[in-house]
Amino acid sequence: MLSERRLEVLRAIVQDYVGTEEPVGSKALTERHQLGVSPATVRNDMAALEDEGFIAQPHTSAGRIPTDKGYRLFVDKLAGVKPLSVPERRAIQNFLDGAVDLDDVVGRTVRLLAQLTRQVAVVQYPSLTRSTVRHVELLALAPARLMLVLITDTGRVEQRLIDCQTPFGETSLADLRARLNSRIVGRRFADVPQLVQDLPESFEQDDRATVSTVLSVLLETLVEETEERLMIGGTANLTRFGHDFPLTIRPVLEALEEHVVMLKLLGEAKDSGMTVRIGHENAHEGLTSTSVVTVGYGSGDEAVAKLGVVGPTRMDYPGTMGAVRAVARYVGQILAES
Repeated sequence: MLSERRLEVLRAIVQDYVGTEEPVGSKALTERHQLGVSPATVRNDMAALEDEGFIAQPHTSAGRIPTDKGYRLFVDKLAGVKPLSVPERRAIQNFLDGAVDLDDVVGRTVRLLAQLTRQVAVVQYPSLTRSTVRHVELLALAPARLMLVLITDTGRVEQRLIDCQTPFGETSLADLRARLNSRIVGRRFADVPQLVQDLPESFEQDDRATVSTVLSVLLETLVEETEERLMIGGTANLTRFGHDFPLTIRPVLEALEEHVVMLKLLGEAKDSGMTVRIGHENAHEGLTSTSVVTVGYGSGDEAVAKLGVVGPTRMDYPGTMGAVRAVARYVGQILAES
């Protein structure tokens, strides 16, 4: 275990390097921070931190920079989550409150996160595998043509047209609508097939074929929509950090374009806590020079998806974690109210 003083020296090195982009020397540390010891002692502490792999010398200059291991210790032990100011929180709320539908919520969230953190923002759409049915609407467009409207608890709306083999009366339509909603409202998508499998038998013989058609379209919609989607924004922010990526930012940009990679990176949305992956903790080769900060969001206690940011390992971790957490809370509130 590192002594308290060495932890303080490490904290100071991380803060200075993130703030100045320059390798940090012992003289600068003693001038900028109240460490209460001589530059010689700080030099000894820095040598010990270097021996243990928490800092490194990038080139023959006197300064040191944090390693992935150093940032990890900083995040786990030394960095609190920096709360957003009241004006920042108000701005988030006002910006997100203007959203008109789920796509708009996701789009605004991406733009907001990218602006707040000046990193790349990634927002996963609410996963329908974890969603529940809020309402099913059936509308007659013509005697043998219906529209199915599926609304989820996260505000997602899906519409499908259904051509029936025979005309379907208004009474039968109202009956099917009522029975469908009584069975599946508030239930998870995964449970729906079992809940409706015997529904056709409860209708008159003439209506059964149409009821079966409606159910097959409903179930197809549920399956189609469980496909995961995400939105990415603020990629141009990476160009501000060109020197933070050892060779080129191209591998990072390529990784960001691979939505499968990004979805894997966001991980299981069930785990709604804050996750910070630093440098080589990211399994994808293109992202080993980045840090990824993610958190779950949802309309209740359970996360339905994740959002987060990707940036260089030289990141303002307390500020980024605070922004990501605050935005996730507001998005959750909006979904709960929608």
